[in-house]
Amino acid sequence: MYKPFSCAPLHRAVTVAVAAAVLAAPALAADNLKIGLLSTLSGPGAGLGIDIRDGFQLAVKLNGGKLGGLPAEVVVADDQASPDVGRQTADRLVKRDKVDFMTGIVFSNVMLAVGAPTFAAKTFYISANAGPSQLAGEQCNPYFFSASYQNDNMHEAVGKTVTDKGFKRVALIAPNYPAGKDALTGFKRFFKGEVVSESYTPLNLLDYGAELSKLRAAKPDAVYIFLPGGLGINFIKQFVGAGLSKDMTLFGPGFSGDEDVIKAVGEPMLGMFNTSQWAHDLDNAANKKFVAAFEKEYGRLPTLYAAQGYDAAQLIAAAVRDTKGKVDDKAAVRKALEAAKFDSVRGAFKFNSNHFPVQDYYLRVITKDAKGRITNRTLGTVFKNHADAYVGKCKMAAN
Repeated sequence: MYKPFSCAPLHRAVTVAVAAAVLAAPALAADNLKIGLLSTLSGPGAGLGIDIRDGFQLAVKLNGGKLGGLPAEVVVADDQASPDVGRQTADRLVKRDKVDFMTGIVFSNVMLAVGAPTFAAKTFYISANAGPSQLAGEQCNPYFFSASYQNDNMHEAVGKTVTDKGFKRVALIAPNYPAGKDALTGFKRFFKGEVVSESYTPLNLLDYGAELSKLRAAKPDAVYIFLPGGLGINFIKQFVGAGLSKDMTLFGPGFSGDEDVIKAVGEPMLGMFNTSQWAHDLDNAANKKFVAAFEKEYGRLPTLYAAQGYDAAQLIAAAVRDTKGKVDDKAAVRKALEAAKFDSVRGAFKFNSNHFPVQDYYLRVITKDAKGRITNRTLGTVFKNHADAYVGKCKMAAN
């Protein structure tokens, strides 16, 4: 009896063979590169995001419009310092725009929201600022790399400095969001005196009358603030205006004593100590090139945010170069990122096993330079090859 010929087994065999061939095919070099730069470009924190954007785009310009040899398109978007806006925009960038890398987030609460869609799409995120403890520890991810720091680190350096300078009673102020909590945790990890008050303020607070009254009552001999951008500008003006600087020494991380804050506040900043993993007067060739080019391009001294944006671009460029443009080969890209073969503006740069830097932290003081400008001057090194406190909790997945 005649049985009609069935081609179903043949179809299945061909389908399996084609799928296997596709999986086995080597990744091809891309024709171009697309970067999603999602940052805070409006509201009180806008200056920080603008500096990250400007530093990143400067690196692209100095590389002839390319990163790692590929023409680079930077898709810039505003997260409005909102986790919801950030998550939705990141989802669009990785799904619709199909960016090869993400970067730019300022605030850690936004970073934690943006991580989900970015990592789910297996898109590498190169942080130019936010370094939440969660992503350094139990939530570490093979697709997350920090080209900046872990949130606690600068604050740990100030805690040690305040102790070394002999201050015994300190008041602490930070915004009420993940990086604010990390900040004060880091400070207390190395400060050996008494914390007389600890305040967490709204992230958009600009009137610090209640906090100043609390300081008058507590009478600390030092005050430590983590108030980036417009928050720090307003606090310092009000702190000095209230006369509290006569009896209390003000300390901050690099964020609260950076060039954007100095420019807005002026002479009341003189004498303030702060710490950073970078400074515009660090003596290395990459940094000198960056600072000179940034001043020429934008007419202002760069901040640490700008330096981190610049380094984020250079890290991406190195990974693209070392994979010969095969950005679809995720394993190769990860290996190249981990190697971090680029000239950082901060000098030596290497990653720990959780993809956060192991690096030096410096003490800076705000003073007048030879040109009469009020700016930061590096005094010395607080930590050498400093790692974060959370790396032991990181069990990095293979992919």
